[in-house]
Amino acid sequence: MEKKKIRMPLSRKMALLVTVFALSLSAALIATSYLYYKNEMLEDYETFAMNIAGIAASQLNPDKIQTYLDTGEADEEYEQAYRILCQIRENGGVEYLYVVKPELEEVWYVLDTDPGEGAIPLGFHEPYYEGAFAENSERMASGEAIPPIVSNEEYGWLMSVYYPMRTSAGEPAGYVGVDILMNEVREELHTFAQQMIVLVLILSSVFLAIMIFLSHKMIAAPIRRLSSAAGQLVEAEQSGEVADTEIFSEVTIRSKDEIGDLYQSLSQMEKDMNAYIRDRLEATAKSERITAEMSLANRIQAAMLPHVFPPFPDREEFSLYATMDPAREVGGDFYDFFLIDEDHLGLVMADVSGKGVPAALFMMIAKTILQSCAMLGRSPAEVLSSTNEALCSNNQVEMFVTVWMGILEISTGRLTAANAGHEYPVLKTPGGGFELVKDRHGLALGCMDDVKYREYELQLEPGAKLFVYTDGVPEATDSDNNMFGKERMLSALNEQPDADPEQILRQVRHAVDAFVKDAEPFDDMTMLCIEYDGVKPGMVRGEMRTEASVEKLPQVLAFIKQKLEALRCSVKIQGQIVVAAEEIFVNIASYAYAPGTGDALVRLEASEDLREVSLTFIDWGIPFNPLAKPDPDVTLPAEERKIGGLGIFMTKKLMDDVTYEYSDGRNVLTMRKKL
Repeated sequence: MEKKKIRMPLSRKMALLVTVFALSLSAALIATSYLYYKNEMLEDYETFAMNIAGIAASQLNPDKIQTYLDTGEADEEYEQAYRILCQIRENGGVEYLYVVKPELEEVWYVLDTDPGEGAIPLGFHEPYYEGAFAENSERMASGEAIPPIVSNEEYGWLMSVYYPMRTSAGEPAGYVGVDILMNEVREELHTFAQQMIVLVLILSSVFLAIMIFLSHKMIAAPIRRLSSAAGQLVEAEQSGEVADTEIFSEVTIRSKDEIGDLYQSLSQMEKDMNAYIRDRLEATAKSERITAEMSLANRIQAAMLPHVFPPFPDREEFSLYATMDPAREVGGDFYDFFLIDEDHLGLVMADVSGKGVPAALFMMIAKTILQSCAMLGRSPAEVLSSTNEALCSNNQVEMFVTVWMGILEISTGRLTAANAGHEYPVLKTPGGGFELVKDRHGLALGCMDDVKYREYELQLEPGAKLFVYTDGVPEATDSDNNMFGKERMLSALNEQPDADPEQILRQVRHAVDAFVKDAEPFDDMTMLCIEYDGVKPGMVRGEMRTEASVEKLPQVLAFIKQKLEALRCSVKIQGQIVVAAEEIFVNIASYAYAPGTGDALVRLEASEDLREVSLTFIDWGIPFNPLAKPDPDVTLPAEERKIGGLGIFMTKKLMDDVTYEYSDGRNVLTMRKKL
């Protein structure tokens, strides 16, 4: 067999992808750090210049400025103010310090402290400079505050700030202007950029080398060995030597992930296939050997499905039970359930077209892809779409699989589900009976590319049960070809609707067996029932680990609101907790890892009596106790208060208790609020 030429090996693709990612991340980090550092420097210069201007303004009499301009004469008070402003300019380290009275079309100069020959005399006036000065002419003429102006004109690269003055009658009197040379900013930014580039390139190179090594070792190399073994298996099949080969058994793969599962499945498949061919060649032992091999396949298939019950003995929020009874030794039906994270449970019920070994192999592939996509945090509709694309990409046997998938949010009981051509689920509400949920069906997986699936939501209240199944239950037939039907199925479910999930499944199976009697099974019969008991007092409501960045704030607040709504908190308390949480998370995002990045963990818990909720923020950044800073004096006017501390002060006022500790390299801040 001629091997298909590979245009680019997987290892090279992964190396290229990691390289592009590392370079993009490095460029973004350098640009972000540079802009942040630049803005911080400009803010410092602006604050410094505005303080100098404010001091200078305090030495002037705004009521006389217009008189000086009208008369063009300076008195003793003017001369004294001039001497003081000259001292402020010399001691303050600023380039220019002057007083102007802007009009709509031009600027009048009142006082200039320039010691050189270029000093502008009293009463001199000229039009505004083009650019930012001219754009702010109307605001300056009306005495409004304007932002600092950075210019690079004939006087050098300057930052100009203007401190507005008003007369005793509240009318605009003019501005104190302060110009600061910005040459040091350019030099510091250039040095900072060089240092950041060198540091980021070093870190990126190390990261790139590690990631390429790990991706090659953990993914590319095992897949290459599996691909090579598969090629050898095809060649052996064409040469008629398959029965004597043990190609996959000689491959060594110790991965504990899906690649390892695939290797184990392919290895076992090779063994089963070899045994099957040998059985076919040995005509006298054919029946016995086929039976043995199919029995082994049955055990393998059973082992692939979750079969230990209760599956999560430490989880009290729900209980479930499932069974799969193939019509033959192996079947195409399968169920699955798995914890995606601490607060989300994935549920799958599926039925592969066909019977026997092909359906079982297709089932193994579909099950692996479904679970892998779900564990990436995707929604049910996205999982079905991704699985459909994967199955359609190389579906030479033209098989398909119907799937119902749901993801249960354990803390709230909210179930998000999607249906790819499968049977209707059955829901029992607390105090009610089982009823069909006639959801909208999409196309079965593997039939057609680019199919989009729709989701819907079910709210499970404590005591609710959900029953999902394959068509082997309602389509079970008796010896006269009469079908069991959905009505009999609902009657069996409602025989004892408050029974536990295991008993519910036994009720249905007993009813089916009594109906079909001695008739041969026509189809696989698979069922799953879950009972939602709800979150008990004292249980952890949930936690969320995310990147500590301001961009992640909406997701964090949405997570907190969702948990508070599940606790039925009042709107007022929800608002107070969200405001406090926003303050704490923004502080972590802004300062914990500056100038780098890191993670933050948000955990929400309720007391056993549900009278108090605690919200804990954990980061692994720089040790810092925000509670150690004294509370600001809120009785002072706003202009006299020190900057900072108001957010933490507000948090302490909104919460009933706020504590901090630094332990095991972690900053741990906990807020408590009585409900």
